Amino acid sequence: MFFPIAFVAARQLARPLFVRGFSTSQVFAANKMKIAVIGQSQFGTEVYNLLKKEGHEIVGVFTIPDIQGKADPLAVAGEKDGIPTFKFPRWRLKGQSIPEVVKQYQECGAELNVLPFCSQFIPMDVINSPKNGSIIYHPSILPRHRGASAINWTLIHGDKKAGFSIFWADDGLDTGPILLQRECDVGPNETLDSLYNRFLYPEGIKAMAEAVQLIADGKAPSIPQPEEGATYEPMLKKKESVQINWDQSAEMLHNFIRGNDKLPGAWTNINGDQVTLFGSKLWKKDAPEGTVVELPGAAGPAIVHKGGMIFPGNDGKMLNVKSLQFADGTMIPAKMFGKEDAAGATLELTAEEKELEGQLKDVWKGILSLADIQGETDFFKAGAGSMDVVRLVEEVLQRCSSVNLQNEDVYMNTTFDAFMQMVVRKARGLDEPDEFEYDAIELHANNLDLQFPNQLFINNEFVDASNGATFDTINPTDESVICKVSKGTKDDVNTAVKAAKEAFEEGPWGKMNPRDRGRIMYRLADLMEEHKEELATLEAMDSGAVYTLALKTHVGMSIDTFRYYAGWCDKIQGTTIPINQARPNHNLTYTKREPIGVVGLIVPWNYPLMMLAWKMAAALTPGNTVVLKPAQVTPLTALKFAELAVKAGFPPGVINILPGAGSQVGQAILDHPDVRKVGFTGSTPVGKDIMRSCAVSNLKRVSLELGGKSPLVIFNDCDLDRAVRQSLSGCFFNKGENCIASGRLFVEESIHDEFVNRVVDEIKKMKIGDPLDRSVDHGPQNHRAHLNSLVEYCKVGVEQGATLVYGGSRVERKGLFLYPTVFTDVTDDMWIAKEESFGPVMIISKFKNGDIDGMLKSANDTEFGLASGVFTKDINKALYVADHLQAGTVFVNTYNKTDVASPFGGFKQSGFGKDLGMEALHEYTRTKAVTVEYWL
Repeated sequence: MFFPIAFVAARQLARPLFVRGFSTSQVFAANKMKIAVIGQSQFGTEVYNLLKKEGHEIVGVFTIPDIQGKADPLAVAGEKDGIPTFKFPRWRLKGQSIPEVVKQYQECGAELNVLPFCSQFIPMDVINSPKNGSIIYHPSILPRHRGASAINWTLIHGDKKAGFSIFWADDGLDTGPILLQRECDVGPNETLDSLYNRFLYPEGIKAMAEAVQLIADGKAPSIPQPEEGATYEPMLKKKESVQINWDQSAEMLHNFIRGNDKLPGAWTNINGDQVTLFGSKLWKKDAPEGTVVELPGAAGPAIVHKGGMIFPGNDGKMLNVKSLQFADGTMIPAKMFGKEDAAGATLELTAEEKELEGQLKDVWKGILSLADIQGETDFFKAGAGSMDVVRLVEEVLQRCSSVNLQNEDVYMNTTFDAFMQMVVRKARGLDEPDEFEYDAIELHANNLDLQFPNQLFINNEFVDASNGATFDTINPTDESVICKVSKGTKDDVNTAVKAAKEAFEEGPWGKMNPRDRGRIMYRLADLMEEHKEELATLEAMDSGAVYTLALKTHVGMSIDTFRYYAGWCDKIQGTTIPINQARPNHNLTYTKREPIGVVGLIVPWNYPLMMLAWKMAAALTPGNTVVLKPAQVTPLTALKFAELAVKAGFPPGVINILPGAGSQVGQAILDHPDVRKVGFTGSTPVGKDIMRSCAVSNLKRVSLELGGKSPLVIFNDCDLDRAVRQSLSGCFFNKGENCIASGRLFVEESIHDEFVNRVVDEIKKMKIGDPLDRSVDHGPQNHRAHLNSLVEYCKVGVEQGATLVYGGSRVERKGLFLYPTVFTDVTDDMWIAKEESFGPVMIISKFKNGDIDGMLKSANDTEFGLASGVFTKDINKALYVADHLQAGTVFVNTYNKTDVASPFGGFKQSGFGKDLGMEALHEYTRTKAVTVEYWL
């Protein structure tokens, strides 16, 4: 007899944490079958819908009877579609098939039975009845974890891989031949719910349809299960089976708790109460200060602290849990265990608090003009308005300055009793929010004690990669390892996008008032300024940026960008449009600019924090949510930024940051169907690949800021001192790792030699060295591969006949240093005249006096068009050249003068779309036109 495949319990599948809808538009397969769907739950319903979509004929739906008058989702779907739907209470009686049940089934004429999830015992004469037999879904990689609690045991055993199997049913217990299997990495803090919702549920639905099509096409394998490695574990249903045995290592305890989170729930006895534990994570720090709680059978006591509750393993290590549930169903934050207000009970007031209660009643009387205030008196029903809220808050603060009272607290506690209890809880410190904690990297550098994260940031938590992988991030000054950083995977991107989508569609971010969104962004900018030295130090260490430049530009402009866009939050407006009236009626047409949804951002390594800010601030302003991949070689400031974002008050899921390889994390962002917009800064070849991926996946909108070969024109009537200074900055700013670096200088013939001599003289004054040294002008290149490419670039220049005037080689010292380099006699046909070096290499070409048009032809003879510049005292000449240079930005008598209010972006193969300024908001909003007809 066939034993049913159950997950943890039928109710879990019947009530998934989220319901992922699959399109039901018809896409017919070449070969189709008649299918009986046997099972239940939302999972079964989605499999049914997908099989119908792919053109198979569902000849019968066999599911469970209604429960308390409510039909199973599969029954609802089948009946709605007019499919014969049967709700048999059982298929067998006393071990024998029920003939009338089997007869009704056989009359459907199924060619294949599909059992996505079934809690009933199905007899073998039904299993074997169709000509193609029966296939079953099981949530483990068989033959491991046979049995009804497979997902739980996958986590309890600490498996690094999870997955599911679709197999041919036989008369054994999950022993039939394998048709198809899929696997995924298991994160160290994965729970039953998270694993099911991110992989087993959505991927399982698609795989069931794939398996059916393989059968229809005659291509389905049947691979016998090996007995080697086979395991069978009992079903975790009874409460006694999930009581925690404390005589285990911390990791084993953690796995047991998360393997039963949320169902059935691992429990223990604490102070005589049965308490279930949720939200376990391994604790990697020293034991925190807190309240000691005796724990029978454990290696030591538990500790209630501000971040939860610590439990010891028998190996000297610890775990931390976030939530506790009592036998009566009451759930509390673990940090509140043993506290008076743990379950929200009414507080008994002290004599001092009763005195404050009398004072606050007098305040309410004064504001509301009432003779008496009762506990049930409602502040707003008694006539209070918004100005009265401000007065109430200020009067409370005068009497109790230690209470952190906000206007919102009044709106949430409108009766006097509720208001008084809230004030007392705050005064006692019972309402303090959880302190944001993570496993910080700690080191001392630049005379600072640094603390920063090194894990992926998903849904307002720092987490390890799903497969536990890490990589080293390197300090280019000496090529030492700063720390290990979690390396994201496709599964991590799926988790992050899911969090971002939920935050966009269901969370508070998109629903809050625009000004409130702006306040959070202003708060983030303030926190960035508060931590600017730390951010600049990390930027210098991780990217090689000179500290003083990192402080002013990398970090300073990032702060300015968030403040600029915070001010835009309540200023994104539509228009009203006069259209032809539908006489005798009238019409009104207006437009709205709406957020797009989940935005994927991929930023480069030259300005790690600033590029994040340029794109993310504009994306967040209208209410989008973000999944960002920093460059793998420079992840640290992005992760520190994530920490500050939580402290600023960004809701979970709004910002997600995943370091990792572009081929994995970046590609997964591009391919994900729920990402609706991508912003990218990087090379032109990669930009082309991104456009292809965005087109193939779901026609994502995309904006690209790509390579540049920016011409800088020096006329003989310029202020030469200024031109020399600005040219040096234009080329060597940020070690030349600058997208708008002046990639080729055109110097008028009569001043060419003097200009070159002055440039070389100034270069010789530049100090090369440790970027944390305040006197250093020129730091290391970002990473070794890039340094090697620059050496090769210089070699090609020499081989093609350009004159190497200065530099062109590595500096003789430890680290990734290249001398600032100058080439002259560069002609239009040379490779270095057309290709970007992205390093400290100045390319100088001479042009004949007065040959403006000839110079312009050479300057525009490139596929790039990001920026350009011109130095002259002749305004007519300046404007003529500015009009004819084919670039998104033209600087006149200055260079590198970018500002958060001015749009930035290129022409031709330097990309399209704009960062910064008002125009960037168009990249992250969509226009909706609404037409209304009205009449009297």
